[in-house]
Amino acid sequence: MTANYDYDVLYIGGGHAAFDGAEPLAKSGQKVALVTDDLLGGTCTNRGCNAKITLDEPVTLQRQVERMQGLVHGELQIDWPAVVAHKHAVIKDLPQGTENKLKNAGVELLKGHATLTGPHTVNISGQIEYSADKIVLGTGQRPHRLAIPGSDLAHDSSEFMNLAEMPQNIAIIGGGYISYEFATIANAVGADVTVFLHGEHGLRNFYQPFVKQVTTDLNKRGVKFIKNANVNKFSQNNQKYTVHYGNNETAEFDWLLDATGRIPNVENLGLDDLGIKYNEHGIEVNDHLQTSVSSIYAAGDVLDKTQPKLTPTATYESYYLYQLFSGKTTDAIRYPAIPTTVYTSPRIAQVGVSPAQAKSNGLSVSENHIPDDWYRQIDQETQGDRILVFDQEHHLQGVTEVSDKAEDAVNTYLPAIVSAYDDNDMWQMAHIFPSVGASAWHKIR
Repeated sequence: MTANYDYDVLYIGGGHAAFDGAEPLAKSGQKVALVTDDLLGGTCTNRGCNAKITLDEPVTLQRQVERMQGLVHGELQIDWPAVVAHKHAVIKDLPQGTENKLKNAGVELLKGHATLTGPHTVNISGQIEYSADKIVLGTGQRPHRLAIPGSDLAHDSSEFMNLAEMPQNIAIIGGGYISYEFATIANAVGADVTVFLHGEHGLRNFYQPFVKQVTTDLNKRGVKFIKNANVNKFSQNNQKYTVHYGNNETAEFDWLLDATGRIPNVENLGLDDLGIKYNEHGIEVNDHLQTSVSSIYAAGDVLDKTQPKLTPTATYESYYLYQLFSGKTTDAIRYPAIPTTVYTSPRIAQVGVSPAQAKSNGLSVSENHIPDDWYRQIDQETQGDRILVFDQEHHLQGVTEVSDKAEDAVNTYLPAIVSAYDDNDMWQMAHIFPSVGASAWHKIR
């Protein structure tokens, strides 16, 4: 470290884009600090992935019992207040666990809002300034708000996950991950749910025939989808809320969820003062995650990038910067295949080359109907499909699946895609049998 600086590297942000790199970097002997005005762990730990999957687990159990009627008897009712209390219990100690890991590694934790004041300096909450040889921006994203009259009447995903009681009649505006996942949960708990889509289709980054399966299933369960809704206003009448949409159409609800996406946290960081380039999609970086100011880097969801803005991506970027800063590499970042899942019931999961890309690039495609697999018949799965994409040498290039265990199946396939396994490599993978992994792997041998 140059003696003129307080730290070798100072991270701004408390999520995976920051702490996943800060910990090993400090262990390597560099002087590292991390500053955040949020809970450690960021969105994923406290208001995203961990909380969401805890709320979803009773839904998957409910669906399994539903499928196995005849072998078991009786229906499961989800106790929403108990589930929310359980969610709080599961995640409440996670920030402290992250703090302990960082401190044990030697990371100095600073609390407050950080603003860049120079290429090597950061002011915290207008009170004290620190310097660092390198600075990493990992400030993530926040929920988008519709720019319409009455937008303040709608709630965001964090508020949904903290609802003390599930409202009877919910409107969800948006067609992405949050919209579909929370529609699934609310419907399973017993709420009447209406989803207002911006266009004709939801989950536009997923394989649409599989999205149609999920949408159709939710529709059969009572979830109403309004396409091309053009929501233009929210209003309130006593305890009821009205969604104004389409051609002067209205619908009344007990609760409104604005799930129209997320936007990067680029404000109040001092980017403009330093000339750091950014746009509506996030901070612009080169292939070393370096901003237009050479000593300042960025990672995670705050980036403007084509890679999916997901926890695994942020973790990979943060670890890449650790390798770069510690001298383990000087190479540009090379992203692996990043998998993604929408946690509906059934799930949709995908990684690598999509079915649409396969057809346009002349790659071969193998299709499997999930209920035909004997292992999936154990709990009487009645829906689901998988598409595998191969090159001419039978290297697996992509997987897309809709099923109740899609995320587990796609995870099983990852080594074959990332390491370009050939047939001989595949035969040497001995999976626990019987299992989802063994069943899935058999399809590519």
